[in-house]
Amino acid sequence: MFFCTAIFLTLFSACSSPDTIPANKVVVTDSTKNKIMDTTKIVKTDAEWKKELTPEQYNILREKGTERPFTGAYWNNDQKGIYKCAACGTVLFSSDEKFDAGCGWPSFKMPFDSSTCAYTKDNSVGMVRTEVTCKKCGGHLGHVFDDGPPPTFQRFCINSGALIFVKE
Repeated sequence: MFFCTAIFLTLFSACSSPDTIPANKVVVTDSTKNKIMDTTKIVKTDAEWKKELTPEQYNILREKGTERPFTGAYWNNDQKGIYKCAACGTVLFSSDEKFDAGCGWPSFKMPFDSSTCAYTKDNSVGMVRTEVTCKKCGGHLGHVFDDGPPPTFQRFCINSGALIFVKE
């Protein structure tokens, strides 16, 4: 009896394994189809990042810099599409969640998927804020504040230089 049960469990698990998503992958749903996204962390040296990123992108993403308000490429972009991390290509935000906060940076109500961003307390520049980083590559994106519109009441204030926009 034990032998039969073991064979059944082995066969059952083998049959179900193609539908199993590995631990470093998540299913991301967008308006057109489901995608499996690799969540393996990207680790590179500063020299590697400097080769791949523009000086502005490097300053923002790796050195936690901030572009001047109303100067970034996407602060007033109203086209439909998605916003990806400029360092690793992870889909971070959708234009469906973008709104004009009047602050001079692209602002979003929420990330595209809850698994794409990480949050850290930031006490720099004499204020307490919550830093938003790309969970995959660790790149600094901007900050999130609790003064956004419903339904989340959050404002993800993100540097254009940390993003790449892909038109729908």
